[in-house]
Amino acid sequence: MYDFIIIGGGILGMSTAMQLIKTYPDRRMLVVEKESGPAQHQTGHNSGVIHAGVYYTPGSLKARFCLEGNIATKAFCDEHDIPYESCGKLLVATDALEMQRMEALWERTAANGLTREWLDAAQLREREPNIQGIGAIFVPSSGIVDYAKVTARMAVLFEQAGGEVRYQAAVTSIEEREDAVVVTTSQGDFSASHLVSCAGLMADRVVRMLGIEPDFTICPFRGEYYLLPEQHNRIVNHLIYPIPDPSMPFLGVHLTRMIDGTVTVGPNAVLALKREGYRKRDISLSDMTEMLGDAGIRKMLRDNLRPGFTEMKNSLFKRGYLKNVQKYCPSIARSDLTPYPAGVRAQAVSREGRLIEDFVFVNTARTINVCNAPSPAATSAIPIGAHIVERVIEHLTPSTEIGSMSSTGALSS
Repeated sequence: MYDFIIIGGGILGMSTAMQLIKTYPDRRMLVVEKESGPAQHQTGHNSGVIHAGVYYTPGSLKARFCLEGNIATKAFCDEHDIPYESCGKLLVATDALEMQRMEALWERTAANGLTREWLDAAQLREREPNIQGIGAIFVPSSGIVDYAKVTARMAVLFEQAGGEVRYQAAVTSIEEREDAVVVTTSQGDFSASHLVSCAGLMADRVVRMLGIEPDFTICPFRGEYYLLPEQHNRIVNHLIYPIPDPSMPFLGVHLTRMIDGTVTVGPNAVLALKREGYRKRDISLSDMTEMLGDAGIRKMLRDNLRPGFTEMKNSLFKRGYLKNVQKYCPSIARSDLTPYPAGVRAQAVSREGRLIEDFVFVNTARTINVCNAPSPAATSAIPIGAHIVERVIEHLTPSTEIGSMSSTGALSS
């Protein structure tokens, strides 16, 4: 019998486990992960950006967690000798409309407490000779890291403190009883007093295992990247992001310096036809039936039909994808776009067809479940883990009254 079981070996699960065992060093804890090692899904397939918190609504959990996470991630890397670089981010405006939108971002970055610098066209050209634009916002605190290495270190710290990790232990069912939670996995049954789940692409399915019908569904979006050839490794000095179009649900294609010295272009955002569909040919009829049978997802797809069609077209044909990049980096040619592994984003969609942009937690008497952890979840993993530990402490406090369910991004359970 364990005191805590944590479902999920990604960066959120391992961050939570690491901080939970530090808070309760004498408790028995188990992490169960269905893959053969940590960080096999969203954590190991992202761009590695340490975000600053440019875009997020002031006062939201995303904004707060990102600002705290940027600092905490760098401190963790410093403590454990994990390479990272604070290369900074440039948000580049290429026309008058984007300049207007950039002014709104300037105000938002101020509200989110970020240090930033306004650059005119000449100052932009001085910093980035290969980037074309009429102005930019420079955010120096953005950086790059390998989040798989961060997660692996968290797993080691958890095990060194006495925690247990079981890989290749896929969860098939969960039973919450009055005195315990029983988790059935491919390696057998495990019981614990409390359960924390950070299941990413399977988050809504974990909630259903608890007998709760969530008011959202996880919709997988594949983000496809290209890798620039080695001769372009110094084509940019910073992370280069376009000014986002508010009519589009995601941020748009950007140039990302990776911690290994390479540069990627991307991502786009296309509907994945499988929960873990990293390749175009990955198709699951059961996953597709579940998605298309959900009224919220159908409405979301209808409402975003035009951008969805554009993203799909650009996924199939490089010309449109290249046009998005050449808008601010005209020296990149079609032949420069070479294959690179895609990622899949777990996006919660409400019953009303809305893309849920903040964190969602669903809690029961003995469980805490992270059900939507949108970008910048990797950046924010340490403060998210601390937030979950705070909720665990509340659960273990006898005077705390725990409701049967909470599914908002609010701080309270």
